[in-house]
Amino acid sequence: MFAKKLLPLTVAAAFTLIGGTAVAQEVVVKLGHVSPTSGPIAHLGKDMENSARMAIEDLNKAGITIGGKKAKFELLAEDDASDPKQGTAAAQKLVDANIAGVIGHLNSGTSIPASKIYYDAGIVQISPASTNPAYTKQGYNTTFRVVANDGQLGGTLGKYAVNELKGKEVAVLDDRTAYGQGVAEEFAKSVAAAGGKVVSRQYTTDRATDFQAVLTSVKSTNPQVVFFGGMDAVAGPMLRQMKQLGINANFMGGDGLCTSSLARLAGDAIGEGKVVCAEAGGVVGEEKKGMEAFRAKYKARFNADVQLYAPYVYDSIMVMVEAMKKADSIDPAKYGPELFKINYPGVTGNIAFDQYGDIKNGALTLYTYKAGERTELSTIR
Repeated sequence: MFAKKLLPLTVAAAFTLIGGTAVAQEVVVKLGHVSPTSGPIAHLGKDMENSARMAIEDLNKAGITIGGKKAKFELLAEDDASDPKQGTAAAQKLVDANIAGVIGHLNSGTSIPASKIYYDAGIVQISPASTNPAYTKQGYNTTFRVVANDGQLGGTLGKYAVNELKGKEVAVLDDRTAYGQGVAEEFAKSVAAAGGKVVSRQYTTDRATDFQAVLTSVKSTNPQVVFFGGMDAVAGPMLRQMKQLGINANFMGGDGLCTSSLARLAGDAIGEGKVVCAEAGGVVGEEKKGMEAFRAKYKARFNADVQLYAPYVYDSIMVMVEAMKKADSIDPAKYGPELFKINYPGVTGNIAFDQYGDIKNGALTLYTYKAGERTELSTIR
């Protein structure tokens, strides 16, 4: 059961006096957002926070009524710096601020420990980015995500490596984070299932910049494919050093490195069609128009291109508020159960959740890089 969360008057409603009688005029809805806006992947965290602010602006323009009162939405944004300790501190700060719900975190390594804090407080959490399967398998009915998990990501990439890239022998590296390790392990399992072989298994960290030792070891095994479980801030320099060492293998990774910034970070080491990655989401057909419109709107608002997770943040906020509207309440104990019944046409495609809070029929989009630009290969459900 969702814990009953008591909202103070500052959150529940604002009042005015009419004829000496207190009349409720609006309900103030505080929504939390947590992402790494400092550290090596701050560009991704800022991308997320920008989108959250745009969603709040759009909601306030829409004139939404909840519980018979006009809803005024406010965003409380926190930086977790991709650090679990800072992530849990941010989560507690938001709980203490009496938020009605939270969107975040980016990294599985911060989302997972923070999720207990939100659950204990009875606050709904929707992650727009965390893909480790363990995140939704803790028995918390307050925990949701709008992207496919590592099993789907790593599994799809593993099959693609063997069947399409003819990678019978692959090297697998990860950054030892919950995300990086999780997606790398799923990739390795899928490679084996497809008839390939992992010939080198190496590790680094999410703050590393020198990969000479691990890449020299990788080179000695002569793999056709090198897979990295981690983020673009590490993958870019890794690609540069692979080129310096003469490693000509295809390079693969999950959504953490599948960004518009990877080509800039990798320079000419990005190659032409050399890198293949998967984003945990994607749209096809008529749905593409909505995504294109979102990207254009985002660029007009912030004078910057979408990096990666912005559309999923936007949808996370919109689907949370849709549940509030259906429950006619901002109380997580009342609107939380509505999320398990929701069917929402979002920018990123249709959103519905299973009994664990995982998105149903989650899409995956495969990309490569040509002429320094991320180029779509295909979308798979």
